[in-house]
Amino acid sequence: MLRYAAGRLVQAAIAVLGVLTIVFIVMRFSGDPTLLLVPEGSTQEAVDALRKQLGFDRPVVIQYLDYLQSLGRFDFGISVVQRIPAIDIVASRVPYTVMLALGALAVALFVGLPAGIAMAVWRGGWLERCLSALALTGQSLPTFLSGMLLIIVFGVVLGWLPTSGAGDIRALILPSIALGALSMSTFARMARIAIIDELGKDYVRAARARGLSKAGAVERHVLRNAAIPVVTVAALEIGNLLAGAVIVETVFAWPGIGQLAIQSIQSRDFLVVQVIVLLISIVYVLTSLLADLVYALLDPRIRLAS
Repeated sequence: MLRYAAGRLVQAAIAVLGVLTIVFIVMRFSGDPTLLLVPEGSTQEAVDALRKQLGFDRPVVIQYLDYLQSLGRFDFGISVVQRIPAIDIVASRVPYTVMLALGALAVALFVGLPAGIAMAVWRGGWLERCLSALALTGQSLPTFLSGMLLIIVFGVVLGWLPTSGAGDIRALILPSIALGALSMSTFARMARIAIIDELGKDYVRAARARGLSKAGAVERHVLRNAAIPVVTVAALEIGNLLAGAVIVETVFAWPGIGQLAIQSIQSRDFLVVQVIVLLISIVYVLTSLLADLVYALLDPRIRLAS
C-alpha cells in the first residue's frame, strides 16, 4: 500500500510540474506586463529599466529555472502589479473560495445523493421523473446562466437574497446553488446508476428473498458497495468546484481566488496566476490520492489486491 501511494505521489508531482510549465510558457508568451505597468507616455528607457528590474529581460529558460528554484525554497515571488508577495495575495482570497466550495459541495451532496437514491429505489414512478427533470436542468444550464437566473429571481424580483459581495451568510446561498447545481446532477446520476447496478446482483436478490424490502436492502447492503463510484466522482468534483468558481465568483463578485485569477490574467500578473494554478493542481492531486485511500476502506478487495 505504501509503495502504491509513493508511486502515486511521484506521478502527482510530475503532473503538477507539467501544469506549471504549461502555464509559465503560455503566460510568458501572452505579452509583456511592463507595458501595462509603466505610466502612459513613458520613454523606452523607462520601459527597459522596469523590465530589467522585474527580471523580464533575461532569457525565458533562465526565468523558468529561477522560478523552479524559488519554488524549492517556498518562495513564490513578488506580484508584478501589487508589489507584495504573491502567496499573501492568494492566501487572503482562499478562505472565501473554500467557503464557496464547501457550500456548493453541501448542495451537491445533500440534494444530489438523496435524489439519486430515490430515483433508483422508486424507479419508473412519478418521483423519478420529477427528480430526473431536476437533475437534467442542473446539468444543462451553464453556470453563468444559472447564476444570472438566480440573481434575477431571488435577488431582483423577490429581493430575498443579496446578489453580490461576501457579506453575511445569506450572500453565500445563491453562489453555492449556482456552483453546486452541476455537481448535484452528477451525484444524482452516479448514485442512481451505481445503486441500480447493485440491486441487480445476487446478494440483493438473496436479501429480498429473506423478506427484506428494497429500501431496507439499499440501506443495509447496497449503499456501501455503491459508494465507490460516488467517491470517485466526489474527488473529481472538488477540483471541478474550484475551477468552476472562476465563473461563479465573477458573476456574483465573490472575492475568491477565481475572481483573483481573472484579474491577474488580465493584468498579466504572472506569479499570482502561477500560485493559483499550483494551489488548484495540488488540490486535484490530494483529492485523487484521498479517493484511492477511501477505496481501500470501502472495499477490502482493493487493499488485498494492492
